[in-house]
Amino acid sequence: MKYTDIAIIGGGLAGSTAAAMLGRAGIPTVLIDPHRVYPFDFRVEKISGDEQVGRFYQTGIADSVLRSATHDGENWIARFGYLLDRKPSRQYGIMYDALITAVRAEIPAPAEFVYAKVTDVATSAERQKLTLSDGETISARLVILANGLSVGLRRNLGIERRVISTNHSISIGFDMAPVGRPAFEFPALTYFSERTTERVAYVTLFPIGKRMRANLFVYREVEDPWLREMRHRPVETMNAALPRLRRITGEYAVTSDVKIRTADLYVSTGYCQAGVVLVGDAFAATCPVTGTGTDKVFTDVAQLCNVHIPAWLATEGMGEDKIASFYDDPVKRACDDWSMAKAISFRKVTVENGLYWRAQRWARFLAWFGEGALRRIRKRISAGSNRPAHSSSSSSSSSLSSV
Repeated sequence: MKYTDIAIIGGGLAGSTAAAMLGRAGIPTVLIDPHRVYPFDFRVEKISGDEQVGRFYQTGIADSVLRSATHDGENWIARFGYLLDRKPSRQYGIMYDALITAVRAEIPAPAEFVYAKVTDVATSAERQKLTLSDGETISARLVILANGLSVGLRRNLGIERRVISTNHSISIGFDMAPVGRPAFEFPALTYFSERTTERVAYVTLFPIGKRMRANLFVYREVEDPWLREMRHRPVETMNAALPRLRRITGEYAVTSDVKIRTADLYVSTGYCQAGVVLVGDAFAATCPVTGTGTDKVFTDVAQLCNVHIPAWLATEGMGEDKIASFYDDPVKRACDDWSMAKAISFRKVTVENGLYWRAQRWARFLAWFGEGALRRIRKRISAGSNRPAHSSSSSSSSSLSSV
C-alpha cells in the first residue's frame, strides 16, 4: 500500500493545478489519472479577463503556464455589424489538452503521478483507502475528487446531483480563416447576437498559435436540426444566424471539424463527508457561455490548497467539521453564487423578450458603445498631447524663457 497525505482523483485542470500547488508546498500528494498524455477534450480554450487571470495567479503557476498560451492583447466588441469597442484584453488562447500538459509540467516532488483509474474509495475520519484498476491501493489522509463530470465514485459515496437546468446551453468550437486575405483585421473578436429568435448568445474569435479559434454559444435543444446544419454547413448556418457578422470579419471559411458540447447546470448533494472534498465540476457545474467555470476551478483550488489543507494537516483527523470549512469558505461561496446567477441571467438576456430583458440588452449595447466612444476620445487626447510642438511654438517658448 502506498501512503500519502493527499490523493487527487482526476488529472484535468482542477486536479493537476491542485497537485502542482501541493507539490510546491512540499505536501506529499498522489495525482491519479488514466491518461499519461491528456487527450483532446473540447472544454476550456482560453483564460480571459483581469478577474479570471488574477484568480489563476493565486495558484502560483500562472506565469509558467501562460507562456504556452497565445495572448491577443486587444479584443474587438461588436453587435448588429457595428464595431463598438477595441478593448485592451488579457485573453490567453490555449487548447485544453495543451493547458493540462502545461499545468502538469509544473508538478514537482513530493507530488507524484499514478496512471490508473480509481475503482473504489473507502472514507473515514482518519484515513481514506483507494483501490486502483491495476490492483494497487493507496492510503491518504484526504481525497480530493476532481474528476469532473464522472459520477460513479461520487455515487458510491452517496453523493448525488441536483440538476437545476437540463441542457442549459450548447458550446460549439471550430477554426476560422479569412477568405482572400492572409489574416483577420482584428486580434480577437466578441460578436453578440443580433436577434433572440436565433437563440445565439455570442461568438468569440481568438488566436491559438497561428490559427483563429471560434467558440459559438447557443441555447437550443439537443435534437434541434440547426445543430446538424451547423456541423455540416457551418459557414451558411452562421451567416443565417448572424447575417451582419461579415461586416466585421469579411468572408471566412471554417477550416476544422465542428465540435459540439452540451452543458447542464447542477449542484452536488450529500457532499459534506469526512475525508473527501469536491472541487470544480465535481462539486457543481456552471454554464460555459459565461466562462465562469474556470473562475470556479481556480477559486476552489486556491482556497483549498492555500488556506484549508495546510490547516487541516496541522492536526489529527479529517472529520466532517474540517471538510465543512471549505464548503463554507466565503470566497468560494461568493464565486459559486456569482457563477450560477450569471449562468441563469445570461440565458434570459439572450432569449427572453419581456420588456425588462429587452431593456437589459439595449443597456449592454449602449454601455459597450459608450465605453468604446470614451476610449476613442482618450486616445485622441493622448495622441494630441504627445504630438511634437511646431517650430513656431518652440521659438516662442525660447523667447519667453529668455525674457
